[in-house]
Amino acid sequence: MNKTQMALLKQIMEIGFTAIELNLFLDTHPDNSAAFRDFQEASARYRKLTEEYQRQYGPLYPDGQYDTAGHWRWTESPWPWEI
Repeated sequence: MNKTQMALLKQIMEIGFTAIELNLFLDTHPDNSAAFRDFQEASARYRKLTEEYQRQYGPLYPDGQYDTAGHWRWTESPWPWEI
């Protein structure tokens, strides 16, 4: 895994953590409009980053397992324990 790929994966993990924490906060503070706005922004950023990663490096999740030509790509990238 090259440095650019690792940096993008780190961004995905960071923004994913932020979205989860904001979601949990909103469970107990559902009327907090600032937190809801931040959650929406974090979720949108997360989707954008995961789409970018999968376009460049292959699938992160089972629903991203095929490329545009329909090829199976799980075996083409390092497994989590290989990083």
